[in-house]
Amino acid sequence: MSRERKLWWSFILVVAISFSVLLYYGYEIYQVSPPVPEQVVDADGKVLFTGQEIKDGQNVWQSIGGQEVGTIWGHGAYVAPDWTADWLHREALIMLDSYAQQEFASAYADLSDEDQAKLQTRLKNNIRKNTFNEETNTLTIDADRVKAVNELSAYYSGLFTDDPQFDQLRKDYAIPKNSIKDPERLHKLNAFFFWATWATVTERPGDQVSYTHNWPNEKLVGNEMTMDLLAWSGVSIILLIFCVGALVLWQVKSGEDDELLYPAQDPLLRQGITPSMRLTKKYFWIVSLLMLVQVGLGIVTAHYGVEGDGLYGIPLDQFLPYSVTRTWHTQLAIFWIATAWLATGLYIAPAVGGKDPKFQCFGVNFLFIALLIIVVGSMVGQWFGVMQKLDLVQNFWFGHQGYEYVDLGRFWQLFLFVGLFVWLALMVRPLIPVLKKGGEEKNLIIMFLISCSAIALFYGAGLMWGRQTNLAIAEYWRWWVVHLWVEGFFEVFATVVMAFLFVRLGLLKPKSATASVLFSTIIFLSGGILGTFHHLYFSGTPTAVMALGATFSALEVVPLTIIGFEAYHNYKLSKSTKWLQDYKWPIYYLISVAFWNFLGAGVFGFIINPPIALYYVQGLNTTPLHGHTALFGVYGMLGIGLMLFVLRSLYRDVQWNEKILKIGFWSLNTGLLAMALLSLLPVGVWQAIASIKEGMWYARSAELMQQPGMVFLKWMRTPGDVIFAIGVFACAWFVFDLTWKNKIKN
Repeated sequence: MSRERKLWWSFILVVAISFSVLLYYGYEIYQVSPPVPEQVVDADGKVLFTGQEIKDGQNVWQSIGGQEVGTIWGHGAYVAPDWTADWLHREALIMLDSYAQQEFASAYADLSDEDQAKLQTRLKNNIRKNTFNEETNTLTIDADRVKAVNELSAYYSGLFTDDPQFDQLRKDYAIPKNSIKDPERLHKLNAFFFWATWATVTERPGDQVSYTHNWPNEKLVGNEMTMDLLAWSGVSIILLIFCVGALVLWQVKSGEDDELLYPAQDPLLRQGITPSMRLTKKYFWIVSLLMLVQVGLGIVTAHYGVEGDGLYGIPLDQFLPYSVTRTWHTQLAIFWIATAWLATGLYIAPAVGGKDPKFQCFGVNFLFIALLIIVVGSMVGQWFGVMQKLDLVQNFWFGHQGYEYVDLGRFWQLFLFVGLFVWLALMVRPLIPVLKKGGEEKNLIIMFLISCSAIALFYGAGLMWGRQTNLAIAEYWRWWVVHLWVEGFFEVFATVVMAFLFVRLGLLKPKSATASVLFSTIIFLSGGILGTFHHLYFSGTPTAVMALGATFSALEVVPLTIIGFEAYHNYKLSKSTKWLQDYKWPIYYLISVAFWNFLGAGVFGFIINPPIALYYVQGLNTTPLHGHTALFGVYGMLGIGLMLFVLRSLYRDVQWNEKILKIGFWSLNTGLLAMALLSLLPVGVWQAIASIKEGMWYARSAELMQQPGMVFLKWMRTPGDVIFAIGVFACAWFVFDLTWKNKIKN
């Protein structure tokens, strides 16, 4: 059996086995997710909340921004607190005070350590006991907990309306006055907060850990790390070291690629440009425009962290609240990066065949208009949802779904899903004649089409939850989109596209490129598919999910440890022949992708991957540290690099503005590094120490986050943000200047 055939079989086996395991434990999550009781009652049978109110409360939470306003179970935004950690700590203190008054006629804080320990034991025995009756589907809580629930309901009702005593706290949390105007909605929101918190502390039937595996850490109620956390963290680190060693050995043993006689001139100069290929330039206008808007929104969003009710005195939160700016900021990042990649595909497919199939130009234009409608329509819908101008059903379909990175309403999700299949058809049609002819590039083209199909198909995972699906189940499917779609199959697509470009430039042999792509994809997907579970350690999943997530997420980091070889290889290619100087900046962006893959995805990703680390830092600024450096550093830089490759091919005889390209490249990379090292990293480390010492509630509290030193560190994002914004403006300026001033020649 040939090496290429072995790689194909290995690829098929990895995908088949990994998805079988992923789906099996998805079924398990359906079975063991925290139950939503039909009723929550007190000892006398009085109903506090109904199951429908809990489900509606989840929709109320989603309508105000959901994961864009604080976090639930550690997932979401970082200015407001984690509502489950906050509720749990406050609930514990209220109940301890109640016990102290009953036994000692004193406040809990005034008791001796010995008496406090006694009451904590009583609290743990009470609050951790699972009092959910499966037969009657009823959850019963005692009088002390009822008292705590009532007090907390009043507290959160005041916070989300206009109670003057919460003015400063609302500012600290960047929550506008009257975020929720309807008292009935407030009651339902409190029902959802209670249920989500109940799941974090109530022990699973027959077990000694809560539904969320004792997350958040809260000593008062016995939420502390378990032996499973330590054991599987150890396994992940040992496995990482072993596999890194094995991969480095393979890399050294494989040696250098075969020598290749590089072309004397650019092979793309001999390639014709079809009418549909010309049309892709307007996609890059949208990429540049969305980049500018997205970064501007990012600056506003970051500023909300130090001035929660406005922008330098402007009461911005009254018409553009934090939850809206953060939603648009994260969503536009996905939109512009995906647009750059999809446009590259629209360029490559007809370039391979040399001609456009019938109606290809119509399809490219139709997709462009559909993209504009989706971007504008989803953003408008989200604003209407957060401003409470839609009912809960309308909000689900056209407003704000409340799930980070998939916030757009279900109608817009469906629209985008259909659009991706239109794009897939535009990829397949020009390549069918080429596949029929065969040739050296056949296997590489097949891999290209597989990656395109996966991009279209796996976005559909976002349609697997309904309006009132259990949060644990919705999280499972959400990470199919965020991890498998964004981080997984776009990565495969990028690997194939880069290899294909180098083959077309005569810098790689098709056979070597195919083998390299298959091997890289196998290594990546071996850890990447089941590595999805590392997002789900504390989301109401069984312990086996932690074991698999810890083990396979470590494998995700393995190929990134030798990413320097890829960077060095790309740098050598850029120097291999004189005409390649025309591709200097596209290749430099690929080199920067390798750097950020190592630092952002590798180093900053692994520090939050092991269960024991994530137990203390989930929902802290260590997550956006990884998010910014991986999403923009890897996928954003790659999107810009691919865009520049296409523009270089479209505008072949044009002298590029090297100065503006240099400013753009170095400003983006320097600004991103400064943002990470001067602000996000130190804030995250400070929060992590606070979480370990005091608990998650404190690490996310206004008490910590508004300390002068912490505010100073948040302001330290400014230098990096400014430099970064200069880089974005320079890139956009270059694209508009190039495409408006010059015509595309054959």
